[in-house]
Amino acid sequence: MEAGSIGFNIEDLTPEEQQLLHSIQEKKKQLLFEIQELRREIEDVTNELESMDFGDESKPDPKAKEISIGRKKFNMDPKKGIQYLVNNGLVANTPEEVARFLFRGEGLNKTAIGDYLGEKNDFNMAVLKAFVNLHEFSDMILVQALRQFLWSFRLPGEAQKIDRMMECFAARYCELNPDVFTNADTCYVLSFAIIMLNTSLHNPSVKDKPTVERFIQMNRDINDGGNLPESLLTSLYDNIKKEPFKIPEDDGNDLMHTFFNPVKEGWLMKEGGRYKNWKRRWFILNDNCLYYFQYTTDKEPKGIIPLENIQVRELGPEKTKRQNCFELYPVTGGGGDVIKACKVDSDGKVVEGRHNVYRMSAGTAEEKDDWIQRIRASINDNPFYDMLAARRRNATGHASRGH
Repeated sequence: MEAGSIGFNIEDLTPEEQQLLHSIQEKKKQLLFEIQELRREIEDVTNELESMDFGDESKPDPKAKEISIGRKKFNMDPKKGIQYLVNNGLVANTPEEVARFLFRGEGLNKTAIGDYLGEKNDFNMAVLKAFVNLHEFSDMILVQALRQFLWSFRLPGEAQKIDRMMECFAARYCELNPDVFTNADTCYVLSFAIIMLNTSLHNPSVKDKPTVERFIQMNRDINDGGNLPESLLTSLYDNIKKEPFKIPEDDGNDLMHTFFNPVKEGWLMKEGGRYKNWKRRWFILNDNCLYYFQYTTDKEPKGIIPLENIQVRELGPEKTKRQNCFELYPVTGGGGDVIKACKVDSDGKVVEGRHNVYRMSAGTAEEKDDWIQRIRASINDNPFYDMLAARRRNATGHASRGH
C-alpha cells in the first residue's frame, strides 16, 4: 500500500512511525473540520451584526452593533472588551459605570466577569467594590446572600482573587447587617465554611458527609473568640443540605482555551499505575494542571493531574531503567499518600486515580529539564488555606490577644 505522493510504503515504517503518521493525518482532518466550523461561526456572527444595523424602517443602529461587538470582545478578553466599550463611549470610564455594566451582565460570560473583577490593580479593585455594593443583602441570612453573590459571576481559580472577592463580600454583608457578626473576619470564615459544606454534601466523590454536629464543631470560637448560636449554624446547614448552590453555566470554552494556549505540550512516555508498562502519551501543561491524551486529536484527556500540594523530581536510570525520567509525588511524602487526580477507564467513565507517584520519561535530557522546570513553576501550594488560616486566627481573636 503506497502512502500517496509521500513516496514510500507504510509497511516500511516502524509501528511508532506509522502511529505518528496516522496522528498527523487525523490532526490534519481535525484542523480542516475546525477551520470549516470557524468559518461558519464567523459567517453567523457577521450576519448577526449586519442584521442589527437595521431596525424599524431600515434605520441603522450603530450603537447596538457596537455594544454587541463590545460584549463579544469582553467574553474573549475582558480587559480589551471594557477598553473597546469605553473608547466608543458606551460605558463611562469610572468604576461605578463599569460595575453597573458587569452587574447587568446582559450577554456576558460569567467566567469573564469573575476574571475581570479578580484582577489586582487599583481600577479593577475599585470596580469589584462597586460591583459588590450593587448587591442588596439587607435582612438576608448569610447563605441567601451567598447564593445571590455567587450567581452574579463565576469565582476564578486563583486563591488571591477569591480572597479579595470574599473579603469585599464579607465587608458588604456586615455593613448591611451590623448585628449578625462581631467582625467581617467571622463572616469571611463562615462564608468559606458554607461553600466547603456545599461541596462536601453535594459532591458525589466526597464519601464522608459532614454532620450538623461536625459543622458546628468546625466553627467554634470564630466570632472574636466566642461561638456563634448553634441555631444559626444549624439553619445554615439545613439550608445547604436541602438545596445546593447553583453555579452559573459557562459557555463551554474552558477546555478549548486551556488546550489552545498551553504552557507546554509534547510527547512523554508514562508509566502505568496498576501495570508498570510504559505508554506514549501527549501531555499538555496549563492552568496548574497536567493533562494527558492518547492522541493529539483526542477531544477529551485520558487523565488530569491537578498540580496541587505535590512536588516534581528527577529520577536516575537505576530506579526506572529508562533515561530522562522524572516523577510527581505527594508533598507529605508518606507511603500511603495518593495524588489527587482522575482518569477515564476502559468503559469511558471518569474515575479517581490511585497513583502514589506519576512517572514520565522525556525524549532528551533538555526536554526532561524543561518539563521539570515548567511543572515546578505551575505547582500550586494552595495559598488559599494559608489565607483562610490567617482569617480564622483573626476571627477567633488570637491575634488581637497576642497569643
